[in-house]
Amino acid sequence: MAGRVDEVPVSFRSEQMDLIGLLHMPDPSPSLGVVIVVGGPQYRAGSHRQFVLLARDLASNGAAVLRFDCRGMGDSGGNFPGFERIGPDIAAAVDFIQSRIPSMRRLILWGLCDAVPAICAHACHDPRISGVVIVNPWVRTESGHARAKLKYYYLKRVLEASFLGKVLRGRVHPFKSIRELCANIALGSRKDGGVPHAGHSHTNGSLAETMAEDLRRYHGSILLIMSGRDLTAREFDDTAHRSRTWRMLLSDRRLTRCDLTEADHTFSRREWQDKVFGSTWDWIKALE
Repeated sequence: MAGRVDEVPVSFRSEQMDLIGLLHMPDPSPSLGVVIVVGGPQYRAGSHRQFVLLARDLASNGAAVLRFDCRGMGDSGGNFPGFERIGPDIAAAVDFIQSRIPSMRRLILWGLCDAVPAICAHACHDPRISGVVIVNPWVRTESGHARAKLKYYYLKRVLEASFLGKVLRGRVHPFKSIRELCANIALGSRKDGGVPHAGHSHTNGSLAETMAEDLRRYHGSILLIMSGRDLTAREFDDTAHRSRTWRMLLSDRRLTRCDLTEADHTFSRREWQDKVFGSTWDWIKALE
């Protein structure tokens, strides 16, 4: 456990732009560092202040924690390049915390949603990264999103009395929506072959497959945290089930999975946040 923890405003450069962050620095000088990577569009506090609370929790246990704004987000300069192009910002953050804390021997990257692909891409070629925490990974495609919405939203809701009441009163038209989703699944599969919405270009034609290849080449430990009530997480599960590489990764001894069955995408309740914090710290301690 740490004694005093200082929260120090910091800045460092990425692509000729100043990135603004906050370093949670425990005393004595730590051997463990955590960089919280924020996807977009979002800044370093996170939804429901989750990144603030996570950083303080980890720092109280003796880890130095850096949370920062990517280019074009929050207080940082420049234009946000999209989550698929924040690699230079992650590299700059890792370089900064490494230079700031010479006592650091282990470094963890932690990210939610669309920060996950960027973390995977960085970790596979940076030997300084001891472990990655990936939370509700973003693998969005038109067909994948439609499939997950049909399976986990509409097919579940048709059994709810309140939903059936709305149908009988003509307030909702589920069959029309289901037909449209089925059409989107077929059209999306033909049109993008699994390529994500945002125009990413990946060697395997799929953001999910690129992430899987990055993690396959990465030799450190992986913690996967998944929310039970989150369409993004369910789309990931469906996509991973269809991927040979992901199936291998999910059974790999390097990967630990933690499911929070009642939680939403951003862990909006404190009890869910506490479980995320506890799971993260327990996993980090087990790496020693």
